[in-house]
Amino acid sequence: MNDKAQKADDPPRITILGKSRSPIAYQLRDYLERSDVPFEWLELTSNEQARKVAGVDSLQDSRLPVCIFSDGSRMECPTIRQVTEKLGWLRNPSNTEYDLAIYGAGPAGLSAAVYGASEGLKTVVIERSAVGGQAGTTSRIENYLGFPDGITGADLAERAREQACRFGAEFLLLREAIRGEFTPGRSVGYLADGTKIIARSTICATGVQYRRLNLPNENQFLGAGLYYGAGVSEASLCANDSVAVVGGGNSAGQAAMNFSRFARAVTVIIRGDSLKDTLSRYLVDRIKAAQNIQVLCHTVLTALQGDRFLESVTLRNNTSGETQNISVKGLFVSIGGDPQTDWATEVGIIRDEGGYLVTGPDLLKEGRPPASWPLERHPYYLETNMPGTFAAGDVRHGAVKRCASAVGEGAMAVTFVHRYLAEG
Repeated sequence: MNDKAQKADDPPRITILGKSRSPIAYQLRDYLERSDVPFEWLELTSNEQARKVAGVDSLQDSRLPVCIFSDGSRMECPTIRQVTEKLGWLRNPSNTEYDLAIYGAGPAGLSAAVYGASEGLKTVVIERSAVGGQAGTTSRIENYLGFPDGITGADLAERAREQACRFGAEFLLLREAIRGEFTPGRSVGYLADGTKIIARSTICATGVQYRRLNLPNENQFLGAGLYYGAGVSEASLCANDSVAVVGGGNSAGQAAMNFSRFARAVTVIIRGDSLKDTLSRYLVDRIKAAQNIQVLCHTVLTALQGDRFLESVTLRNNTSGETQNISVKGLFVSIGGDPQTDWATEVGIIRDEGGYLVTGPDLLKEGRPPASWPLERHPYYLETNMPGTFAAGDVRHGAVKRCASAVGEGAMAVTFVHRYLAEG
């Protein structure tokens, strides 16, 4: 059971009633955990319990999962959007035009929102999912300045959102931009629900989406044993089970340590020689000291097995060529990500070969900006080849993929926004 302590200013408590390894129930738990909303998870284990506790016919009832809210109301098999609306988080834009539109509410976007709104810019943040981005899925950030005991990604994101809101920033959640029109001095973002966002300047801070395994039956097990990200909401549900974590970055290392508190055994799967090349030293030391964590180097995942749920995975050692099957209740994948920037090509914004947005000095060739650059000055450090359109955080070419650097870029981008707007 996941039961976060309720504070006086917390959103309403939610109880989720559902069956084990339900993809829909997982999506709800994951979204609420990332959004820092207190909830309880009650796993139904029999048809009788489903009837008595959840008020449905059986464990196979399509009305599961059921959400019970603190006011006594219930929702049967709700969507994330329905739950978000119940929490009172869905908003419409309050202005017809903004000084600054920020796309993405990860660390870079949240930082830009705080500094933009606090400095008097009419600021709106558009986020397609939960506030916090990939950082919001991290079980604990321990090397972020000012938090010697560490802080969860969700908690850090919620504090930043609240701070930005106090300065007047607006947040449009569960809104996805599908295309844009960019001209100097004016950008128009078209959202999937038909909303149109007009702004004098834009910061793209959309980060990256998790890179997939690209295995044949991957979609079959999504949310039913296979999870992308650190799986913060799932750790306590893996008591006395075996789980595996794929990836060698800090997010994967933190996930392994978090699961080691509950799971019987944690297997970390990496392609490289060791964790020390990709992981912060303090995490390497902790993983080595953990008795229930095993690290498999030079290893790749080649197959997923199971009936309705993921039950085991096949691994291949790239050095010896040997393969093995291991049983797992959960497989958590953190192997980096790819930027979702196809829209940039459509509007003429330059990307690198990996799809990342190119900014500032990286746009210059032999000291000259690209032919598409219309101004006499050179692009500002975080500015794309479209004047007034900036990029910050992981979506930007050359970015340092750390929470602190993303926060710094978000703040820096606002400085350049001010310079751009001052040009008239």
